[in-house]
Amino acid sequence: MRKDVRILLVGEPKVGKTSLIMSLVSEEFPDEVPPRAEEITIPADVTPERVPTHIVDYSEAEQSDEQLYQEISKANVICIVYSVNNKKSIEKVTSHWIPLINERTDKDSRVPLILVGNKSDLVEHSSMETILPIMNQYSEIETCVECSAKNLKNISELFYYAQKAVLHPTGPLYTPEEKEMKPSCIKALTRIFKISDLDNDGVLNDNELNFFQRTCFNIPLAPQALEDVKNVVRKNMSDGVKDDGLTLKGFLFLHTLFIQRGRHETTWTVLRRFGYDDDLELTQEYLFPLIKIPPDCTTELNHNAYLFLQSVFDKHDKDRDCALSPDELKDLFKVFPYMPWGPDVNNTVCTNEQGWITYQGYLSQWTLTTYLDVQRCLEYLGYLGYSIIQEQESQAAAMTVTRNKRIDLQKKQTQRSVFRCNVLGARGSGKSGFLQAFLGRNLARQKKIREDHKSYYAISTTYVYGQEKYLLLHEVLPDFEFLSEADLACDVVCLVYDISNPCSFEYCAKVYKKHYMDSKTPCVIIAAKSDLHETRQYYSLTPLDFCRKHKLHPPQLFTCNSAEAPSKDTYTKLTTMAMYPHMTQADLKNSTFWLRASVGATVFAVLGFAMYKALLKQR
Repeated sequence: MRKDVRILLVGEPKVGKTSLIMSLVSEEFPDEVPPRAEEITIPADVTPERVPTHIVDYSEAEQSDEQLYQEISKANVICIVYSVNNKKSIEKVTSHWIPLINERTDKDSRVPLILVGNKSDLVEHSSMETILPIMNQYSEIETCVECSAKNLKNISELFYYAQKAVLHPTGPLYTPEEKEMKPSCIKALTRIFKISDLDNDGVLNDNELNFFQRTCFNIPLAPQALEDVKNVVRKNMSDGVKDDGLTLKGFLFLHTLFIQRGRHETTWTVLRRFGYDDDLELTQEYLFPLIKIPPDCTTELNHNAYLFLQSVFDKHDKDRDCALSPDELKDLFKVFPYMPWGPDVNNTVCTNEQGWITYQGYLSQWTLTTYLDVQRCLEYLGYLGYSIIQEQESQAAAMTVTRNKRIDLQKKQTQRSVFRCNVLGARGSGKSGFLQAFLGRNLARQKKIREDHKSYYAISTTYVYGQEKYLLLHEVLPDFEFLSEADLACDVVCLVYDISNPCSFEYCAKVYKKHYMDSKTPCVIIAAKSDLHETRQYYSLTPLDFCRKHKLHPPQLFTCNSAEAPSKDTYTKLTTMAMYPHMTQADLKNSTFWLRASVGATVFAVLGFAMYKALLKQR
């Protein structure tokens, strides 16, 4: 909501603009009226909406046209004052003042107008018959009020309506001519309904309505009040209430009713609580709350964020198969202004046999977005209504900023849950196959991936000492001369070569010597396509001798050309090395170390899935 309101009074000379302002301030009619009142500011604590209000007078005798134009451009609302006993001042409203104001304001964001009939104490009749056709002709006119500066009739109301026209305008919500809400308002309220429909059954039950009421207005509805609301909807439409809950049609009808009865502030309170601005766009402050990330720190989702995302998955997994079908995914993202996940996501995370994103894959994609682009993750959580459902100040409450990596190295331990592995190698060495194998896809499944749906990332869980960790693989394009700091920064490096191509290993050797030989980043050499015949590499040292010389772990044989899903052992080793970069190669070569690190990995993976299915059954 606006931090202040600026009201400008215009109109023909002698209609009583200055008298209105002075009567408001002194609460009595002034004996002497100056040509123009000085700008006054009413403090927030004495206005109904708790917003400071500036009231500005205009005098044709004292101000130039240029000064008038400047005041029009600064005003949030303009009161056009006429005298109810002066027909010429009424005619001037349409012949002069409205055209003048419209010329000076942008067509797409017209300033709201209030028509003010002053001196009602001098006549016994109302000017409303003359004014109503004008109101119908100009949509920017919010309301009309008749008042008297002399006997103080409707003076406070006039300025309240002016303030309300700015803070709770009709224009963005409703089209009076058609007596219906505007598409942008329907779209915003539909998103709010979907977020508030916590079980996604298409109706707001009493618990959901109460949560909605408490969220927006800080008070629950009494049981009788709930029934009264539903009865109002039942009387006016047949499909507004279903299974004793409020449908989307019923929800939209209620807000139309609020607006038609002049209760715009009710709808605006709801819209603003869910992050909307005066143009019914989600505000930047709502979507992108401030979060500080120092250098060498990463971002991860915390436990509450994962619980929230699990509930979102659960409410859209209608068939309870622990995967999201294309229709279920589309339904989940209906609260977004666009589809955030493209077809590449299905090749970034785990999917089922039908290619649908699994529960594990869904959480992995959120973890990836948080790690690589925290601002985008904040935006996405904003669309889902995280701060509202979780009753937090903002989506920033969903984030954990990890401590500096240097401290982890000093303390020889880490609290991080996500580790990045950069995968480098010459073209055709098997990098993409290595990424896809991590997601459980053998060569036969990989061949079905379309080139335009390919992903340069793969993320899934591994288990080290029984702890679930995320390993994020990133395939770095092999443009040796253009490797940036961002390309090289990671927790562990994978250098992949094709054992059947004699030129393949040289690239790995060059990258290692140029970028990683003197770094503290652990490196692993992957001997890919190990199902093929091994060819002697043209490089001066064999891969094994190269590893011995540089005290690296021996090349890890790897193939994804198998009938079953490829083994995850290599990925567990990579995660372990990322977690314990201080370990010596002697430690890493110790078979009992690897046995301890990977023990129970399969058990934990199965257990995690079984626990989720058990939770679903409970629900």
